[in-house]
Amino acid sequence: MPGCPSARWLAVLLLAGCRPALPPADPAMVAEWMQNYYGLVRAERLSPPVASRVLAYAAVALYEGYSAAAPALPSLAGRLNGLDSLPRAAAAARIDPVITALAAERTVLDSLFAEGLPATRAALARLADSLEQARLAAGVPAAMVEPSRRLGHQIGTAILSWAADDGFDSTRSKPYQPPTGKPEYWLNDSPVDEYTSQSINAASEFVVLDNPSASLQPGAASERALAVNRPKARDLRSLKAVNPVGATEPWWGTLRPFVLRTADECGPVPPPAYSTDPASVWYQEAARVLEVSRTLTEEQRQTVLYWADNAGQSGTPVGHWLSIGSQLVSELGLSTERALEVFTLATLAQADAFIAIWHAKYVFNTVRPRTYIRRTMDPNWDPVITTPPFPSYPSGHAGQSASAATVLTGLLGTVAFVDSTNLTLGHPVRRYPSFQAAADEAALSRLLGGLHYEVDNVESQALGRCIGAKVLDRLRTDSTAAAAR
Repeated sequence: MPGCPSARWLAVLLLAGCRPALPPADPAMVAEWMQNYYGLVRAERLSPPVASRVLAYAAVALYEGYSAAAPALPSLAGRLNGLDSLPRAAAAARIDPVITALAAERTVLDSLFAEGLPATRAALARLADSLEQARLAAGVPAAMVEPSRRLGHQIGTAILSWAADDGFDSTRSKPYQPPTGKPEYWLNDSPVDEYTSQSINAASEFVVLDNPSASLQPGAASERALAVNRPKARDLRSLKAVNPVGATEPWWGTLRPFVLRTADECGPVPPPAYSTDPASVWYQEAARVLEVSRTLTEEQRQTVLYWADNAGQSGTPVGHWLSIGSQLVSELGLSTERALEVFTLATLAQADAFIAIWHAKYVFNTVRPRTYIRRTMDPNWDPVITTPPFPSYPSGHAGQSASAATVLTGLLGTVAFVDSTNLTLGHPVRRYPSFQAAADEAALSRLLGGLHYEVDNVESQALGRCIGAKVLDRLRTDSTAAAAR
């Protein structure tokens, strides 16, 4: 038989037969999932924290499904909080890692997107089916399909059981009353009409050139980011659309982290003391925001819009960094195993960043620049884009971008790259000399846009770098660590 060992292994062959090698896994499979997540989060109008959780469990499912049949990719079981063990392939079993990974992914996403829009669920099914068909066409034996699917389903079910204990469900109906009585406390005072589309009727949604929710027009009032234009049912629990007039996920900091020991393991120092004294640090922080806004260049305005990643209008910051990662798979010629590590570790770092940042946000409950500046400096001032509905300190964009950049740098080194994520929003591609440079620009955009004080960014970037370093230290494989040195 061509390719079979000779007489020396005859006894083994008589018992087991000659097993042909499986076709190599295509890393484009990983890139396809990373790219499609952006669109799914955008379609469902998820808030950034909720998006980060969904994508973290999805990443672990794809990783663990592949790992179960590919010993070169070590399992994360025993290294992620609460995930002690997962089903594995029997020693003599013939299991395909790609089909197993797809089955695990499909099992997790079918559950996490159970409340999703019909188009979202259909898109998930089409992607999973097309990737499995491509794998079969590559030459995976038909006899391996059902055992691989079965193992993948078992892994996905175990991951769903793990997810059910992270505290998310208990936050769905937990009431929240923002603190009052002190001027430093955050309040949601952005006008409601900034979030509402002006081109929707009962029959259809349509796009016109001057629709501000469809295009961002530099220099015009209509460039403000109008976020929610397709209402979803009020009784949804897991996939609610972002609520611009409420407080976004006030209990998110109570969720079980994925890698951090506690939500405050990398916690920031307290912000400067609130004051209206022009000589105070706090006043000077706000004065800096006002000064920047009054001297904003067109290039800086485009930076604000590029990194806005508004909930309801985009794939959120997590989706943006996953989109960057998907582009790197082909640009850098990553193997499937390396692509899965990049996808999973970057996603877990961002998910933990949201838990840590949201924990701090609702501990300090810091007033936003819009409120403070209108109160003490200029009653008519507005930021470039809509202020999101949660406290200011620390910055979510700065922290989660720093966490992603730290992981990507640790896994791939300092490399230049091109980001084409926002072509669909009308922005040309951007080129960066490093992941850190992109993260720095994302953080700066929040100051330029008038959404954050500089201290919000500085302290949150430190937090994000701390989280990224801990994810690398606790999850990076020996082979990845060696490659990064």
